[in-house]
Amino acid sequence: MVIVAGHFVVDPADQAAFVAGRVEAMRVTREEPGCLEYVMAADPLDPGRVVLYERWADQTALDAHLALLAAGGSRATGPAPLGFEVRVYDVAGERSLG
Repeated sequence: MVIVAGHFVVDPADQAAFVAGRVEAMRVTREEPGCLEYVMAADPLDPGRVVLYERWADQTALDAHLALLAAGGSRATGPAPLGFEVRVYDVAGERSLG
């Protein structure tokens, strides 16, 4: 499993529009093979931040997604981010918290 996590920096006045402009992109991405979870959500404590969280079955699935984006496959609209920080985590295992 591969996890992609990070955040986008946005103008606080644009936070809601930034997320709304990515709803269709989230919907389409969730239908891609190997996508286990994909969400961008407004940070409730920081109006200038939007959190990104993705889970992919494997690196091959993430690579296919990134290739689609590079080929112009993004359906994002709305305001552009002012900046971002995103990291990729290779997961060796998992267990239930409860």
